[in-house]
Amino acid sequence: MSYTALYRKFRPDTFEDVKGQDHIVTTLKNQIRADRIGHAFLFCGTRGTGKTTVAKILAKAVNCEQPVDGSPCNECPTCKAIQAGTSMNVIEIDAASNNGVDNIREIREEVTYRPTQGKYKVYIIDEVHMLSAGAFNALLKTLEEPPSYVIFILATTESHKIPVTIQSRCQRYDFHRISIDTIAGRLRELMEKEQIPVEEKALRYVAKAGDGSMRDALSLLDQCIAFYLGQELTFDKVLEVLGTVDTEVFSKLLRKVLEQDVTSCIHILEDLLVNGKELGQFVNDFTWYLRNLLLVKTSEDAEEVLDVSSENLKALQEESQLIDTDTLMRYIRVLSELSNNLRNATQKRVLVEVGLIKLCKPAMETNLDSVLDRLRVLEEQMEKGIPMAAVQPLPGYAGRNDGSPAQPTQAVPSAPEKKPEKAAPEDLQRIKENWKSIVMQTQGMFKTFLTTAVPKYNGNTGENKLYVEFSNDLAQTCVDDPDKKQLLESLILQMTGKTVEVEMLLKKTNMHQDLAEISVDDILKQTVHMDIVVEEEPDDE
Repeated sequence: MSYTALYRKFRPDTFEDVKGQDHIVTTLKNQIRADRIGHAFLFCGTRGTGKTTVAKILAKAVNCEQPVDGSPCNECPTCKAIQAGTSMNVIEIDAASNNGVDNIREIREEVTYRPTQGKYKVYIIDEVHMLSAGAFNALLKTLEEPPSYVIFILATTESHKIPVTIQSRCQRYDFHRISIDTIAGRLRELMEKEQIPVEEKALRYVAKAGDGSMRDALSLLDQCIAFYLGQELTFDKVLEVLGTVDTEVFSKLLRKVLEQDVTSCIHILEDLLVNGKELGQFVNDFTWYLRNLLLVKTSEDAEEVLDVSSENLKALQEESQLIDTDTLMRYIRVLSELSNNLRNATQKRVLVEVGLIKLCKPAMETNLDSVLDRLRVLEEQMEKGIPMAAVQPLPGYAGRNDGSPAQPTQAVPSAPEKKPEKAAPEDLQRIKENWKSIVMQTQGMFKTFLTTAVPKYNGNTGENKLYVEFSNDLAQTCVDDPDKKQLLESLILQMTGKTVEVEMLLKKTNMHQDLAEISVDDILKQTVHMDIVVEEEPDDE
């Protein structure tokens, strides 16, 4: 006899065997016990949650000669005929391949004949959302006024595609994703029946990989058992068969990303590829790992949200202390975009490598979360005492960072440092002329906004203040940020040795109507209150 897959061999044949759908099972059993059975049911839910299985059990239960507490007995001739698929009273239709008007018209003609055996004629239409518009219209009248001996059970994974006129004539039941605990318990029960030794950790991982689908979990377990036939199924063996990665590798990879060690990250990816890991699965699992870290960091009761062991939860809590929330959000965003791009990519490895480099080098992006990550890196470098690149002085100024080597420290006490002078009008004019040099010392969106900003000086008041006028409305965040103002003042001080008070404002909200891009000569005219005559040089003739 040929081998039967686990999900077929252990398909539930009574309501009691259905796992994770108690809200539906209880309602259907009560209807059967009270003989209040509806004429049309709509079963909605993701794949592998039990829609078709419950439909078949319901078809047996309504026709069973001796039902047991609302469930079929599976012993009477009617139950056995339905179980074997030979009953004329239960008709299964795949709407994916029978979605035309003619197929539904055949049903309308057949329902006029009473069942040859049992009480009800049950039509199970799977993937009903695949029916054409004409087919739905043909089904509508039959659903509205069916014969008393006909029951329609419509199953779909995409309930939003079902016309409202159809849904309103059916009792709708939403099948939930099955929890990991429920799937793992069912797998453990079946492995005991099959007498196959399996580690508990391996079962829970298969249950998690099933993603709420009992059928998917059973298929994955069947695959793992076939690969290691006759051996105990361990956690490491499951990881090897499914092409997934252990969390220890993710922990190591995350630390290398935080250290901005691109070379080590590429080496880790190389090792995974050599061991046969699948790139798409790796990206999804790493995203899931970062999601768990984010939940641990932001949730007070993380153990209630995460389905992990106490050992793994402790490791996640320790790992979450190494990274801030904004950085985690950026990592998850980058990996989510990478996962979408991998679906149709031909060079998947290159895309994944570029994604890892993006994680290590936030300067490659201009998003707000990338800017925050770059600030985090700068803060860490400052705490470790790593020297930053020196700021180049403006032309005409010696500056404080002139690139000369540091002199040895003298034993005698040094004189107190002289307080820097305030910038004169000609200094402000020079700052304006060399504005690009100042802009180049900034980064991110601030640098982008400064590129189009205009430095101005109010010559009417003679105040020591530089106005930076932004033309882009999006620069409001920079205008309101005192750190950006302090950064500009610090850069000007380092480049000129002079102090300047900076005020940033948007062009449309500029209250200083007397600001103008004036020259040094104009400023001097306003200061000395007299005309300045510029003598022309005589000709050499």
